[in-house]
Amino acid sequence: MRIDLLFKNMLIFKKRNEAKEMCLNNLIKVNGQYIKPSKKIQEGDIIEIETTQGIRKIRVLQIPRGNISKQDKSQYYEEI
Repeated sequence: MRIDLLFKNMLIFKKRNEAKEMCLNNLIKVNGQYIKPSKKIQEGDIIEIETTQGIRKIRVLQIPRGNISKQDKSQYYEEI
């Protein structure tokens, strides 16, 4: 699944375009590498998101097939 769609489905960003812009501005890394919004994400990947509050690191546990609920998000990723 593309990272921009993954972020939207996992409720990390509200819109795909937000994730796309952050990728284009080199604010998102996957496994230590800056990536494009079309980057395919796999289970086990570590994603770093640079925000004004600092760097947020998450590990992808499972790829969702669609939008997930807030209660279920711990099944799909974990903060590290």
